[in-house]
Amino acid sequence: MVKDLGLADKGRLQIEWASMRMQVLAKIREEFSRDRPLEGYRISACLHVTKETAVLVKTLMAGGAEVALASSNPLSCQDEVAAALAEEGVNVYAWRGQSRDEYYECIRKALSYRPKIVLDDGADLIVTLHEEAKQLLDETIGGCEETTTGVLRLKAMERSGILRIPIIAVNNAQTKWDFDNVYGTGQSVIDGILRATNMLLAGRTIVVAGYGHCGKGIAYRARGMGAHVIVTEVDPIKALRAVMDGFRVMPMAEAAKEGDIFITATGDVDVIRAEHMVVMKDGAVMCNAGHFNVEVSLKDLEELSVSKRKIRDNLEEYRLKDGRRLYLIAEGRLVNLVAAEGHPSEVMDMSFANQALSVRYLVEKGGLLKPSVYDVPLEIDRRVAELKLETMGIRIDKLTERQRRYLESYGVGT
Repeated sequence: MVKDLGLADKGRLQIEWASMRMQVLAKIREEFSRDRPLEGYRISACLHVTKETAVLVKTLMAGGAEVALASSNPLSCQDEVAAALAEEGVNVYAWRGQSRDEYYECIRKALSYRPKIVLDDGADLIVTLHEEAKQLLDETIGGCEETTTGVLRLKAMERSGILRIPIIAVNNAQTKWDFDNVYGTGQSVIDGILRATNMLLAGRTIVVAGYGHCGKGIAYRARGMGAHVIVTEVDPIKALRAVMDGFRVMPMAEAAKEGDIFITATGDVDVIRAEHMVVMKDGAVMCNAGHFNVEVSLKDLEELSVSKRKIRDNLEEYRLKDGRRLYLIAEGRLVNLVAAEGHPSEVMDMSFANQALSVRYLVEKGGLLKPSVYDVPLEIDRRVAELKLETMGIRIDKLTERQRRYLESYGVGT
């Protein structure tokens, strides 16, 4: 179920472009092709259907897996990529512009393949598996979760005693969130804003809500474009870090009066709401970099407005009752995937290498793991880093035997 199989040739070119820049996955694919560690395993995935995801899917298939794929966001699917994968034997249920009902129906279709392993980005597939397809849980050995929002949801399920399968929190790998979340989100969010608005960022005041890994990456890239950056936070430690990194920090109620562009990156609901919108400048632009479209209150924006019109692709104007105009990018959904193409292939190379190796880990160890949320094993994390450095032609030092013994001894410092 894709939009148009006629787009497959264009999709293959996009996948080829990404493959050239994902050399870690290329090495893993060679290994998988030789060893076939996933032979006979059915994998159902709910991921952003992008050219980078296609490289991951082809790596899993090289290892012997049969893959069913749904999109993890109604507006993030690259239709040409979906068509190319469908022609290569992937059971794809994804197209750009799905309704909410279509979105969940595609997730159910992916689950209908009775997966042994599930891959998720945001946890919608895993939640649906637990709520609507419980009969499949006994044959599901585990899953992987790609993003911060999904990990938080799954940990909540674990605390409530609902989670029935082991989950590898791929998002928590150092080679994922220290790179994908910081450098990938930082660059791709700015890319999405520029494509949607073509605004000059230099000299503008940009408000970044949230100073986790994603917010930090966005703030740094915005500053690099010459913007004045304000950070809003609820966590005192993160707020202090933002101050020490040189950013102004204040409550959203104050930042709302100063900002030209607002970017949410918190994973929480109603980060920008009516009380903030009513004091914003005429022409202020809002967008969201969190997984779900709940951070900018669409309900409040609609209630404050007397009219709405589309100005450009992925840019809507809301005229308020007092005549001011506020702009929303990408319907409040993931700005970097709706208005742009998501993270660069080079950084997704590490994220999806963690996914591929974690899938193999589940095949080998999943039957021994209790239902819980687990970090990516350190040996996988380190191997991904080593492979990335190798593909970049970078060499590093190694400990001498004396250095190793010294660090492992109780006599350090004597």
